[in-house]
Amino acid sequence: MKFVLFVEGQTEQKAIPPFFKRWLDPRLRQPVGINPVRFEGWPELVEDVDRKAQFYLEGPARGNVIAVVSLLDLYGPTIYPAHLQSATQRYQWGKEHLERKVNHGRFRHFFAVHETEAWLLSQPEVFPEGVRRILPKKIEVPEQINFNEPPACLLNNLYRRAIQKSYKKVVYGGLLFGKLDPDVAYSKCPRLRSLLDEMLVLAEAAGLGKQGQ
Repeated sequence: MKFVLFVEGQTEQKAIPPFFKRWLDPRLRQPVGINPVRFEGWPELVEDVDRKAQFYLEGPARGNVIAVVSLLDLYGPTIYPAHLQSATQRYQWGKEHLERKVNHGRFRHFFAVHETEAWLLSQPEVFPEGVRRILPKKIEVPEQINFNEPPACLLNNLYRRAIQKSYKKVVYGGLLFGKLDPDVAYSKCPRLRSLLDEMLVLAEAAGLGKQGQ
């Protein structure tokens, strides 16, 4: 049994499935599969999400699919109505919009607030020493690192100051996510917590819960 995970980039395709599995697998009676499907950025995902979701949820292999979960950064997409300015408003509107578009009981959409790099900032120990020394106090609440200086932009600025190199998402992201403790990120990032909790509920409903659950 597996999840199909819709993502918008190479880093998410490579790094997020094993990161999610390190949180989910110990809570299930057997390891769960996570099959990433990469789109060419958020516009393609938004455009094709219903067609692709139906393919996996109603196609020949549907019996092996627990659910389709799509993940986008909250920062970046321009799908939100102009009057929605807060992260909470945009998150709720975007989630409802895409789930309504797919209209299937085994589809869920989530956003990383404001980017998946917020999850990395929950555990400063994963970064090089020079970067750790200049991390700002605001990282204590990673999901509040906002639209003005989103997490990847913050990291790029910190890397330039600390080690005179740009933060390369594809190069560094996989390495950092490999070090990141999912329980730490779960404890500090409420939106990530909601995502993982929902995936666990879906896996248990598919019969993968531990005995007695």
